[in-house]
Amino acid sequence: MTAPIPRDIPDLPALPRTAPQLLPSVVPARAVVPPVRRPLTAVYRVVLAVLATAAVLTEILLGSPTRVLSYFVIQSTALLALVTLASARRAWTARHPLPGAVTGAALLYVVVGALVHHITLADAAPAYAMAAGSGGGGMTWLEPVAGHLLHTVLPVATLLDWLVLTPPARMHLRQATTWLLYPLAYLAFTLARGELLPGSTGRYLYPFLDVARDGYRSVLADALLVGLAIYAVAVLLVALDHTRPKTRFRL
Repeated sequence: MTAPIPRDIPDLPALPRTAPQLLPSVVPARAVVPPVRRPLTAVYRVVLAVLATAAVLTEILLGSPTRVLSYFVIQSTALLALVTLASARRAWTARHPLPGAVTGAALLYVVVGALVHHITLADAAPAYAMAAGSGGGGMTWLEPVAGHLLHTVLPVATLLDWLVLTPPARMHLRQATTWLLYPLAYLAFTLARGELLPGSTGRYLYPFLDVARDGYRSVLADALLVGLAIYAVAVLLVALDHTRPKTRFRL
């Protein structure tokens, strides 16, 4: 025999209400802050890309294209032109900027190329020139102009872009090691190029990498010093990136 079902159900005790604890957000600020158009920044970067392209093309026209394209400063300037043009497009269309790993690499390489030139090559005897011995004729006056753009104007303009027009704290120390991969690959390339051109007077592109004159031991020692200097410059750029103030410019 079953018990009768009660008509009135006694009140159940209220469940305790606990406010849900909010977890810290892991969404980056750039994902919730809408970007804005920066037309003047885009124009500045387009001019920078045009100057970089013009300098590279001038050196190619005045010298041997295959030889000129083998120089570190030419390759790094061509990379700068591509990165700067992409950054200009993003600034014009109100998109998020390129990753700091990409812009930092382009900045590092052009700065290193400028430092190597002014420290070791600017006062070399005989005078150092990428298009030396070319048949440029009456247009040889363009070579110093292109060299000045490559080694002075473009590095300084790129630094200004980074300091004034680029958001800070976008580089990381672990990227400094990754940025060394390209200089290492370039070292292997230029040494292999010298071995493949045994009868050429310009088989080695840089005096401090001339194996035929100094031998591998001296060249590798110089390359190690240059590599350590590149890493030091990369670490310095990362440190500056995290200490420089956030600019309020919306150019």
